[in-house]
Amino acid sequence: MKSKLNIAIDGYSSCGKSTIARAVAKELNYVYIDSGAMYRAVTLYALQQGLIKNDGTLDEPALERAIELVLISFRYNTDLGQNETYLNGQNVEKEIRSLQVSNYVSRISNVKAVRTKLVKLQRRIAETHGVVMDGRDIGTVVLPDAELKFFMTADNKVRAQRRFEELKSMGVETTLDEVLKNVNSRDEYDSNRAHDPLRQAEAAIVIDNTHLTIEEQFQFVMGHVMKRLDAVENLG
Repeated sequence: MKSKLNIAIDGYSSCGKSTIARAVAKELNYVYIDSGAMYRAVTLYALQQGLIKNDGTLDEPALERAIELVLISFRYNTDLGQNETYLNGQNVEKEIRSLQVSNYVSRISNVKAVRTKLVKLQRRIAETHGVVMDGRDIGTVVLPDAELKFFMTADNKVRAQRRFEELKSMGVETTLDEVLKNVNSRDEYDSNRAHDPLRQAEAAIVIDNTHLTIEEQFQFVMGHVMKRLDAVENLG
């Protein structure tokens, strides 16, 4: 395949966006960018630096001043066969998946200075094409000209159960009720935040995966990808 697409996958939290995006990128030999991991890394930094107080309030001016000190990168782990997130040179892939980070990431992602920096970085990565990127605003803000856009959704209780099982597998102690509360609050915050709220992009292909397996979702996405690639190459 000579042509390369930019593929945007947006949707609600715990919909399996990263799982599908990672699989599609691997199949196509594209670059996979987990934009959510970037916001999680900034959230972890804010927690480590005491910018999120014990009462849950955020020192936003301090974060705006500190954001230029935050360096986020991805490195490929050959043993795991996937990218891992690094914050200022330290592997933080496990830490950024914690429920504590999940509880604050929507708040951090609403800070304009944070969004400005990360959107700029995400666009720069995608300049050469051949990128699969997932998040909340990829098809609407980061890559509005992406050749293919998907929007993923699922029943909130199903999403909470999936996230609960994922956390358990990581050794994180929590309850299903806590996870469901987190899922619901993130949906509310992400959809109503002031800057770049979660929206379904125009021409986005909707995937409700409440009752779909990962393989079914993968085949559905790849079907659209191959069709689009054929169309692009025929035009060329």
